[in-house]
Amino acid sequence: MASGDPFTAVTNGIRVTVRSFYLADQSQPERGHYMWAYRVTIANEGQRTVQLLKRTWLITDAQGRTQRVHGDGVVGEQPVLEPGESFEYTSGTPLSTPSGFMRGTYHMVVPLTGERFDVAIPAFSLDSPHQGGRVH
Repeated sequence: MASGDPFTAVTNGIRVTVRSFYLADQSQPERGHYMWAYRVTIANEGQRTVQLLKRTWLITDAQGRTQRVHGDGVVGEQPVLEPGESFEYTSGTPLSTPSGFMRGTYHMVVPLTGERFDVAIPAFSLDSPHQGGRVH
């Protein structure tokens, strides 16, 4: 189940687009386990070659609890993007509530100069058909 339109942010010529999908087949609502996949496209619309070194995610559930996830690269890679190139990957996250949202930051470097900068990952919603305040 797609969340609809993609969420997009542009920082320093780097466009980040995210779509999220509820994974009903991997979720167990009766056990408080909800799973989403999200597909991210990172496009270099600038003039300089850049490399993604690290990422920081803030994952917030429907009760306002936020988990911070920080690590090297994305899906085991630290992609280098020449001007005009893009990199796409799919990952996932579980929540204990039927909805939430994610946002984050990619930590980049310009290999030629060593200049480091951060790129915003737009906030995007994690929605499921189970939200709506049902009480068990």
